[in-house]
Amino acid sequence: MSACVPARAADSDHAERAHPPHSPPPGRRRFRIAGADVSASIAVFLIALPLSLGIALATGAPLQAGLVAAAVGGLVAGRIGGSPLQVSGPAAGLTVVTADLIQHYGWRTTCAITVLAGLAQLGLGCLRVARGALAVSPAIVHGMLAGIGVTIAVAQLHIVLGGTPQSSVPDNLRALPAQLAQLHPAALSVSVLTLALLLLWPRVPGRFGRVCRMVPAALVAVAGATAAAAAAGLVLPKVDLPSWRNHALAGLPEGPVLGLAAAVLTTTLVCSVQSLLGAVAVDKLASARPGPAQVSRSDLDRELLGQGAANIVSGSLGGLPVAGVAVRSSANVHAGAVSRNSTMLHGVLVVIAALLLVPLLELIPLAALAALVMAVGIQMVSLNHIRTVTRHREVLVYAVTTLGVVTFGVLEGVALGIAVAVGVALHRLTRTRITHEEQEGVHHVHVRGQLTFLAVPRLSRALHLVPQGADVVVALDGSFMDHAAYETLHDWQSTHTARGGTVEITGRRAGVRIAEPAALASGHPAEGPEETDASEADCRCRPWTAWRNHQCERPQELMRGISTFQRNTAPLVRAELARLAREGQRPGQLFLTCADSRVVTSMITSSGPGDLFVVRNVGNLVPPPGAESGDDSVAAAIEYAVEVLAVRSITVCGHSGCGAMQALLDSHPDGARTPLRRWLQHARPSLERVGGPGGEPPRLAGRAPTDAAERLCLANVVQQLEHLRAHESVARALREGTLELHGLYFHVGEAQAYLLTERDGEQVFERVRAMDLAM
Repeated sequence: MSACVPARAADSDHAERAHPPHSPPPGRRRFRIAGADVSASIAVFLIALPLSLGIALATGAPLQAGLVAAAVGGLVAGRIGGSPLQVSGPAAGLTVVTADLIQHYGWRTTCAITVLAGLAQLGLGCLRVARGALAVSPAIVHGMLAGIGVTIAVAQLHIVLGGTPQSSVPDNLRALPAQLAQLHPAALSVSVLTLALLLLWPRVPGRFGRVCRMVPAALVAVAGATAAAAAAGLVLPKVDLPSWRNHALAGLPEGPVLGLAAAVLTTTLVCSVQSLLGAVAVDKLASARPGPAQVSRSDLDRELLGQGAANIVSGSLGGLPVAGVAVRSSANVHAGAVSRNSTMLHGVLVVIAALLLVPLLELIPLAALAALVMAVGIQMVSLNHIRTVTRHREVLVYAVTTLGVVTFGVLEGVALGIAVAVGVALHRLTRTRITHEEQEGVHHVHVRGQLTFLAVPRLSRALHLVPQGADVVVALDGSFMDHAAYETLHDWQSTHTARGGTVEITGRRAGVRIAEPAALASGHPAEGPEETDASEADCRCRPWTAWRNHQCERPQELMRGISTFQRNTAPLVRAELARLAREGQRPGQLFLTCADSRVVTSMITSSGPGDLFVVRNVGNLVPPPGAESGDDSVAAAIEYAVEVLAVRSITVCGHSGCGAMQALLDSHPDGARTPLRRWLQHARPSLERVGGPGGEPPRLAGRAPTDAAERLCLANVVQQLEHLRAHESVARALREGTLELHGLYFHVGEAQAYLLTERDGEQVFERVRAMDLAM
């Protein structure tokens, strides 16, 4: 097994044991456990003990099997696994699978299946396919967990009511009316008390509540229900732990080969996917903790090896299947664990409890454990997951997977979910709408959806509706174009322009480049407003890779955004930023724009690190020299950019819907002299340019400004350029011919930039058009 351990895993182990540089040669070191690991292990143990018994009860396995799996998960998976803070053991997600195996094959064969599943996990770990398991759609995984949760909750409801569960969800639902007619008040009262404590304990207010929350709610609920049942003298079925001498171990598998192979495949699938997803979630929780990062990221291939080894040992010793457990893992992280010692120590505590606390464990009513597991099952149907899949239009995949697991079983439900997910993906790929219409002499061809070879016939028909010599705008509203579609559009464009027509290709959706997948490699440049030279041909940096998936209906949290940058974008820009750190910044432009959050300079200019020296303020203002504003920051930035950085151009960029310009229009001359009003005094000349007798505001080419605010925004760009020319360093560079000034207006709603130009002695903002696809 050691030969299969990935090289990174071995390196990480070596790194954990290595001494810092320049330290004295190591002698005999004492084994030490951090205090945070000790306290975290106790918290996890107090959660794991009742949950392990409850999950064993829900599967129909010997109750000791839950304790065996918890101990082995802590010791074996905790030591070998690649996720230091993930806690493994009997998981609620495996309850349905294990219960079905026990019913069909018996307990000893189920243990043998667990061993075989562990061997399969070892093989997958050696093949280093762990990342591939994460390619499963999250909607399928969440649907599987929701279906398992529904199955658990419905089955345990019968025990809560004092009865016995049936073998399937439909059978349990059919038997529920009869069970409700034969309530057992004692079992129901204990279950209700357990659920009440489980729900209310984390909500105890005040300082006393903070102290109470140090004890896990699961332990309080089970202990409180047990104490109440004992005090009331209720006669109820209780935990029965037979002697360890009579503990059943694994036997040779008995049954049809195909059935056993399917059972091994199902167990391997559920154990592996749940453990790998749990490891990724634990990494996110650990990275979000305050303070310096102390734990390395999970090695998923090594995690598969650890889970496989734990399942082999657990199955051999008569334990339940082992997987990473979300509840215990999150408790471990939140309790402050810093290494795998907390997970292993929790396993030691489970062993001690299994050997020494049997008399206490046998006081627990089964109804309390059933209520605990039922609550866990209900929590597996996450409203947050439902909202997520709904937002991503994958609710059909989620619903089919959930119903499939509930009705047919885990493997069948997952297979149905995969089939529906593939069908949905194909439907989206082929659902491309192509329309053609003529407006004011311009022909518009609008493509909505992904442009693949399947849509080429419809694209050709729409393009051939355009008469020769016409002006055409082709709008691509999608995020992908394959080679066949690219060639069709490119050939048509070349022919149409050769016959006297004009073609404008537009369409950027969420910052994604619309082009042939290998445009640069094939010699065809990507469509877009920026030119690609030889030095940029190998650049793989996409500044808006993380931004393009931004969900506008909910604000992006700062730390989540930084974490996404570190995970996705930082590896792409690290080499370029390292070069800039060595050589210093050499931007070619000073870009002065408004502080408005909707104006994103890198997006508008398609620039990257080191390209722009950016100054942002309220209203994109340039105070003239000598102006008494109490703020020289803009003047200092201009001087530094021109004198030190030797920028070749300065751009003043205004935008539509500018709050500063609207505030200037609404201001009263006798109003209070607030900092904002004092700052906006530098825009008073812009207001005079709009309304004064001697000033003529610039205009937009093709249309008139929509209102007074837009007229003021346009005039303000021109006025601030005049203020800019009055600065000594700018004036000198302009005389020497080493500097250019540009005015830019960005319309937010249209996502359209307008460049200030001179036309027949008049200042006009011209629309900046996308370059032709053939360029």
